[in-house]
Amino acid sequence: NGGFDKNPDWQQWGLLSVLKTPIGKEADPSIKGLYGPFIAAWYRFFHCELWTVLLEPLEGHGLWDGKSVFGQLPTSSDHEGQIAVLTRATIRISKLKYFWKYVNGVTTAMKGAKGFITSIGLGDMPFLKQATFSIWKSKNDMKAFAYQMQEHKDVIKRTRQEKWYSEDMFVRFKVLSAMGTLRGIDPLPDYTDKGE
Repeated sequence: NGGFDKNPDWQQWGLLSVLKTPIGKEADPSIKGLYGPFIAAWYRFFHCELWTVLLEPLEGHGLWDGKSVFGQLPTSSDHEGQIAVLTRATIRISKLKYFWKYVNGVTTAMKGAKGFITSIGLGDMPFLKQATFSIWKSKNDMKAFAYQMQEHKDVIKRTRQEKWYSEDMFVRFKVLSAMGTLRGIDPLPDYTDKGE
């Protein structure tokens, strides 16, 4: 449902690929080129619905399992247009009840926020290692939700003061293009920057 849930949807999976070569140079933008032959064959064999978003990392900080998975990024950039955000955290076991107490309120507030396009809740280790991938019409809309909407602002404050996370990462991306559908719908028909 676009956010976290204690009962994950085991039929929906997210795959994050980091390419060393930018699309349009030597990298192959096909499903096989992006995900490799095994994953491409898996999707074909099981007739999986597939939504792919090509992104360029712009800014961020933090680590994913101790690694800077997108390389060294500046903490800010001058990009103001449509933006995708990946937030990921490892939740301390002693803080799980606090995290889950606030999830529904923040998810509901996000879905009603100005400029919100779509979001997906991901967990590379359900319950403990959680991530949200969201797309916004503009950086200003995303920042208004993140730092001005009271529900989210309060949760950010508590996570820092009470040390909910043993590790976190926040990365913002420029949306280059998108293809496919998510639950039968193209979430970005009018907003995707085609790089023109």
